[in-house]
Amino acid sequence: MQANIRNQLRIPCISKQKDIPLPHNPKQKTRMKIAIIGAGNMGGAIARGLALGQTIDTKDIYVSNPSQPKLDKLKEEFPDINVTNDNQEAVTGAEYIYLAVKPWLVKPVLHALKLRKSQVLVSVAAAVSFEELAHYVPDKDMAMFRIVPNTAIRIRQSMTLIAERNTSGEQHRTLTDMLDEMGKTIYIEEKNIAAATALCSCGIAYVMKYVQACVQAGIELGIRPSDGKDLVAQTLKGAALMLEAPDANPAKEIEAVCTPGGYTIRGINQLDHDGFPSAIINAMKACMY
Repeated sequence: MQANIRNQLRIPCISKQKDIPLPHNPKQKTRMKIAIIGAGNMGGAIARGLALGQTIDTKDIYVSNPSQPKLDKLKEEFPDINVTNDNQEAVTGAEYIYLAVKPWLVKPVLHALKLRKSQVLVSVAAAVSFEELAHYVPDKDMAMFRIVPNTAIRIRQSMTLIAERNTSGEQHRTLTDMLDEMGKTIYIEEKNIAAATALCSCGIAYVMKYVQACVQAGIELGIRPSDGKDLVAQTLKGAALMLEAPDANPAKEIEAVCTPGGYTIRGINQLDHDGFPSAIINAMKACMY
């Protein structure tokens, strides 16, 4: 479905992924001040993604953090980025404010800021609802987004969840443009954030656990760890690309590998016997908040 139709209807749809590296003939960048409160893993990754992207001018990115080393690192990588230890300095005049702090810091950080209703709040704090956020800002009708990237955002390959409240079509499109340069995005209802987080945010750790187990098996079978990691990584990459085909589904792809009387079906049956599917399902449910 075309992006303009998706934005008009506001239906959940995974946006088209941008190619990496970015094109040599970039579009004209939008001039607007972007504030990022917090330069930790997520805040720093968002700042780097925006700086590397083609939507926002690096000179318009302002990052605040209480400690200096992370800001110095950002400044070293992107000399045009603006850094400060003062959150208010960062947010004053900003059109979009990314709040990338720990959930228990959301209330004191927002209470200390002088925000305007015209600004857009983008919360990266997991488990802090729109209703809670509304109590921490001057106007409960302020436009807000809740986003949940995964750690692959640091290589601009995130699967980012987005929920929105009191937003306009233009705000929707602008945020999508920014985040699409860091991977893929999907708009969902707030009530589904926890379940979707289990799949793609916590889920990336479960994939890594599978990789770790495969590498350990490879060592037992005589494969060096570095080679095992490369073998599994490429296998996962190929599997992921196959699943992106319009008519693809896991059961179909498993069937394609499992020839009657072959070795693969023996392994699949062993996985079922040892409770592999149930373990994955239970892990997903266990991380629901």
